[in-house]
Amino acid sequence: MNGFDLVVLGLSLSSSWGNGHATTYRALLKAYAAGGRRVLFLERDQPWYADHRDLENPDFCTLEFYQGLDDLSHFRGEIARAGAVVVGSYTPDGAAICGFVQHHARGVTAFYDIDTPVTLAALERNACPYLSAEMIPGFDLYLSFTGGPTLARLARDFQAKAARALYCAVDPELYRPLDLATRYDLGYLGTYAPDRQPVIERLLIEPARRAPELRFVVAGPQYRDTIDWPANVARIDHVGPQDHAAFYGACRFTLNATRRDMVRAGYSPSVRLFEAAACETPIISDAWRGLESLFAPGADIVVAADADDVLHALRNMTEAQRRALARGARARVLDAHTAAHRAEELAGHIAAAQKAAQPA
Repeated sequence: MNGFDLVVLGLSLSSSWGNGHATTYRALLKAYAAGGRRVLFLERDQPWYADHRDLENPDFCTLEFYQGLDDLSHFRGEIARAGAVVVGSYTPDGAAICGFVQHHARGVTAFYDIDTPVTLAALERNACPYLSAEMIPGFDLYLSFTGGPTLARLARDFQAKAARALYCAVDPELYRPLDLATRYDLGYLGTYAPDRQPVIERLLIEPARRAPELRFVVAGPQYRDTIDWPANVARIDHVGPQDHAAFYGACRFTLNATRRDMVRAGYSPSVRLFEAAACETPIISDAWRGLESLFAPGADIVVAADADDVLHALRNMTEAQRRALARGARARVLDAHTAAHRAEELAGHIAAAQKAAQPA
C-alpha cells in the first residue's frame, strides 16, 4: 500500500477539552480527506485528553496514539513515506519531534502554527517548548495561523522558506443556524487564558455588572475560582463541539475576545470567530489590525472598545439590524472561510513546495 498523503503530529484530534486545536484539525482534515486523500494523525496520549475524548474513531482519517518520543519510532515508516508531514504548535516534545520529522520525512515537511504570535514571543525569550528557531529553516513550509506582516517577519527574522497564512476555518455542516429560543444576551465560548481575561472583564463582566437585567454566559474550562462573576453571568465548564451550534444559537450576541500577542500581531482570527459567524450569531469583537480584512465593521460585526460599546449594541440594535449583521458575517464565512477553502489552500501550498523541491 502506498503511504499516507498527509501525516499530522498535533496537540489533539481526539479531545476538544481545554484547547481550540482539535476542532481546527477536525474541520481541516475532514475537508482535506474528502478529495480521496489518506490522512494519519499522530497524537501524544495525554491523561487529561484521554479523560475528555469526544472523537476516538474519526471517519475521515486514521488516528493513532503514541506514548512518547521512543514510541514515535513505530511510525517512522509512515512519516518517511508520506507525501507531506505536518508538525503542529503545542505538540508535546514538539522541538524534538520537529528534528525527528526533518530527519526521516522524504516528502514535504511543514510546521502548522495555530498560535503564531505566542510562538514567536516565546522564541524571542528562548522559551518555546515545541519549536526552536534553528528548526524553522529546515521546514519546506511554515503554515501560520497569523497572516499580514508576520509572514514577512517569519521569512526575514527566522529564515522560513515559505511562510504562508493558513487561517482557522469552519465545517458548515456542523456549524449552522438553529431555530432555538434565546437564553442569553451575550455569550462567550473559550478556555481561560490569563492574557485574554482582561478583555472578557472589559467586554462581558463589566457590561453584566452595569446591566443586571441582561443575561450573560461564559463557557469553557480552567477559569480561576478567584474571578468575581456577577449574578447574571452563567458559567458552563465545557461545551463539546457537537453542542457549539446550540450554544451560539442560544445567544443574541457572542463575544470574540483575543489574546494579547494576537492583538499585537493582528491578522489572527480565532476559530471561534468563524464558527459563531457560520451559526449566524451576531458577533461583538475587540479591535485588532486585520479584522476588517475578514468582516466589515458595522455591517458584518460589531467592534467594541469598552463596556459602553457592548451595552449600546445589546440595548439599541434592532432585531432587523441584528439579523442583517449575522447574515453578513455568515455570508463572508461561506464565501472564503470554510474548511473546504482551507483544504484547497493547504493542497496548493504542499504542491508548490513539492515543485520547489524538484531539481531545476
